[in-house]
Amino acid sequence: MNHPLKQHLIDPEICIRCYTCEMTCPIQAIEHDDNNVVVDASKCNFCMDCIPVCPTGSIDEWRVVETPYSLEEQFDWDELPEQGEVSTTEASTSSSGIDESDVDPVAALLAEAHRGAGGKSKAPASAAKPTINLYNLSHPVEAIVQGNYRLTTDGSDTDVRHIILDFQGKPFPILEGQSLGVIAPGTDASGKPHLPRLYSASSPRDGERPGYHNVSLTVKREEGGLCSNHLCDLTKGDKVHVTGPFGATFLLPSDPAARLLMICTGTGSAPMRSFTMARQRTVGEREGSLVMFFGARTPESLPYFGPLAKLPEALLQKHLVFSRLPDQPREYVQDRLLTEQAMVAELLQDPNTYIYICGLKDMESGVDESLARIAESVNMDWQSLRDALREDGRYHVETY
Repeated sequence: MNHPLKQHLIDPEICIRCYTCEMTCPIQAIEHDDNNVVVDASKCNFCMDCIPVCPTGSIDEWRVVETPYSLEEQFDWDELPEQGEVSTTEASTSSSGIDESDVDPVAALLAEAHRGAGGKSKAPASAAKPTINLYNLSHPVEAIVQGNYRLTTDGSDTDVRHIILDFQGKPFPILEGQSLGVIAPGTDASGKPHLPRLYSASSPRDGERPGYHNVSLTVKREEGGLCSNHLCDLTKGDKVHVTGPFGATFLLPSDPAARLLMICTGTGSAPMRSFTMARQRTVGEREGSLVMFFGARTPESLPYFGPLAKLPEALLQKHLVFSRLPDQPREYVQDRLLTEQAMVAELLQDPNTYIYICGLKDMESGVDESLARIAESVNMDWQSLRDALREDGRYHVETY
């Protein structure tokens, strides 16, 4: 009798090599090499602990196979193999008395694999095809710092930097919404090079300066943060080792009719900045096509506050939300969504709307609850709508 097996895999196109799943796995079933992050089928017990911590959904992939894919095969992948034909040579009767010849074993196993797992987004249909993992741990690219500018005021307790990298003529084809990895110098406690830390590009695909293909990052200095302090302390002319690009779903639609609802906090503004600049360069001002809800503690701690204030409302409708203003009640982005319920409801009903959520993980549930209430106000079931938006490449969440 031949019994098909369920195998847990990671999509190398979507994975951003943040290694969160590997650090979370309680039985060390996940490992990486210079190219990919993979799951050892001989160890994985389908505990699902790695599923909710993945920021992209790349961890939520499954295949039913007769023989599991080896680690060597997975390390060599650029993309996931399709679900192939799986033969079952004999039918049997289950403990429930059901004749298993009447049940598709592949479909049953895949259904079991996804039971309780979160949904995954697809890339927008009109998005450009991304380049993935052009540079990796064993083959990083060297970039030169062109500038390092503090975005928050000197009096703020939040130090956020705008850092511009130049790749000295080497190709680094990063799209809006993709990330890159920065390798901090030195080694870890075991004497191995540090793993890359991931940062979203905050510049459009043609560069911080149009046509120059340099890349900007939005970096918050974290107390004790190895890579954030390394980056924030860099000066013009310093060298940085970079991997990537990474990410294949959190991408900007190329359709000029697309409307973007962008919800972010802190450095989650980085991809939103790249989206806004790209649209400004390619589509121009279109009333109501770009809407941003941007949360921070105070105006002084909000990255890009000055430049944002200067952008015309015809290009970007801005809702800047602050939770620590003196003598003011605390307000968060999910609260402002409800305040602007009519406008958000109209966006939810428009088939040209794309939703992007990026920032601290604490915001995710609150935003989801607000969107559910707004959808309900126009007689839409949010769970069904959200699933349909994901399937259509129009709903994207990256939180950390």
